[in-house]
Amino acid sequence: VQLQASGGGLVQAGGSLRLSCVMSGCTVSAYSVGWFRQAPGKEREFVAAIKRSGGTTFYADSVKGRFTISRDNAKNTVYLQMNSLKPEDTAAYSCAADASLITSSIGNGDAYDWWGQGTLVTVSS
Repeated sequence: VQLQASGGGLVQAGGSLRLSCVMSGCTVSAYSVGWFRQAPGKEREFVAAIKRSGGTTFYADSVKGRFTISRDNAKNTVYLQMNSLKPEDTAAYSCAADASLITSSIGNGDAYDWWGQGTLVTVSS
């Protein structure tokens, strides 16, 4: 299983970006996929996730109502649409996947088996 994250960049506060996580070597619908971020000097934090099969979505309180996670099975890709971006959203964003994740572990990065590299999001004020 390989994950390739992309779509980061520099955007002004209030702007939007869409991150993509392309998965290969697997079927995206069979995996729960999460987005995590890590800002300089801070610990990694959960952003959003989409559960395998049924596609239930989960969000951190800090992004609820602004970010949307979705999945395109035909493209084997998971997206993170980020709207109303704030300077505090600045971080390296990574996607992760797991085939057997239980709901109670959806926000725990250590529970995911597969990780892609980060894509940097910078939000200027």
